[in-house]
Amino acid sequence: MATIARTSAKVFYYARNVARDAVPQALFRRRLGIRLEKARLSDEAARRRLNYYNQLQDGFTPSANAVRVGKLPFTPTMYYYDLKEFARYFDPGLLIDLEFGDVRNVPKVPSIVKDRPIRDDDKNAVIMKLDKFRHFQMPADAISFTDKLPAVVWRGDLNNPIRTRFLKAVRDLPFCDAGSHKPNAPAEYAKPFLSISQHQRYRYIVSLEGNDVATNLKWIMNSKSLCLMPPPTYETWFAERLLEPNVHYVPLEADFSNLAEHVAYFERHPAKAERIIAAANAYCRIFDNEQTEQAVSLLVLYKYFVLSGRSSPMPRSGVT
Repeated sequence: MATIARTSAKVFYYARNVARDAVPQALFRRRLGIRLEKARLSDEAARRRLNYYNQLQDGFTPSANAVRVGKLPFTPTMYYYDLKEFARYFDPGLLIDLEFGDVRNVPKVPSIVKDRPIRDDDKNAVIMKLDKFRHFQMPADAISFTDKLPAVVWRGDLNNPIRTRFLKAVRDLPFCDAGSHKPNAPAEYAKPFLSISQHQRYRYIVSLEGNDVATNLKWIMNSKSLCLMPPPTYETWFAERLLEPNVHYVPLEADFSNLAEHVAYFERHPAKAERIIAAANAYCRIFDNEQTEQAVSLLVLYKYFVLSGRSSPMPRSGVT
């Protein structure tokens, strides 16, 4: 259920992007050099992010299915706008391979994606910050850990066996408020919808992957609740692979047999829970600086075009 604030933000998102598309795109292309110079990727942290999202090192040729920058597919619309925000600075004739939507496998050719499976051989999946309106919603949380309900909460679609397994494992635990608010949920797992602010009333929030990454992970880690989850198997611009168990989140076993033990432990040691929460909050702050986010996004795409042989590298761009 959308709040008034979120609905207003969505209207603004579309209005701004429609306006960008209406402006002569040549105006953006003339500013590419200036934008690259302003990226200022001299600091090591930003350089690491650039080369983390785009791990390509060797030149390549776009596939026969590559599309031109000036002809990006319009649907899904938010994917289009999030990629076009930076692609519009480049020659509209440049070719780009892309996979919109949930990516379950590493592409066979270097491609722009929202997410990728966490594997050693994942360099063909070049991550951009796509569908960010949905995935990077991280509202503030004003309730301290100790003032929250001493219970576990989870809501979601039963679109992954992991989620059904979780509900079976916790159905008899009195401190768990877990279920699905979707109309097609089995009666024994049906629960009412909870907003993010309602989730934030609980001390412990479980994050479970669905079709790919867990959509709720980012706002949980930005809250003052403790995130409990199995180690991630997919990652997005949030770089879920870099999250450390017992540092940024509390790891759950595949059968969730240790959930009750973890809750009992942190109820006895709330200060340790708050240390993990503080580390999670600090991790989220990496993505707070919009100037840095835009700089890294532009250069991830720029590096893609350089290695495809379509653009020439600029000095001090951070592209390696």
